[in-house]
Amino acid sequence: MAPTTMLNQPSTTCSGGRTAEKDGYPLDLSKLLSTLPGVCYVERVALTSPANVLKFKKALRKAFEYQTEGLGYSLVEVLSACPTNWKLSPVDSLKWIEDVMTKAYPPGVLVDRKAE
Repeated sequence: MAPTTMLNQPSTTCSGGRTAEKDGYPLDLSKLLSTLPGVCYVERVALTSPANVLKFKKALRKAFEYQTEGLGYSLVEVLSACPTNWKLSPVDSLKWIEDVMTKAYPPGVLVDRKAE
């Protein structure tokens, strides 16, 4: 189970699905970290298309640049498919990310202190 595993979503470590009572609620780590001092860049991407893979590469490059420039901490959160553990086809797992995950965890830049 990952921090972003949705309620009722099964995973290897919670085969019956995540429950709030037993496993706790999902965490929006990017949103939480984006509010902290010392964090200069946070972006969330979803690997659901070739265009989104290019966005991921750009975000990762920017995160490394900011870190090496000493601007603060950077985080790039990646919403990616796990068709085997989700028991979905690869195509259905990408559709699930688009239809479900991106609604709960919208892709985009959450903070970019250099651009502010």
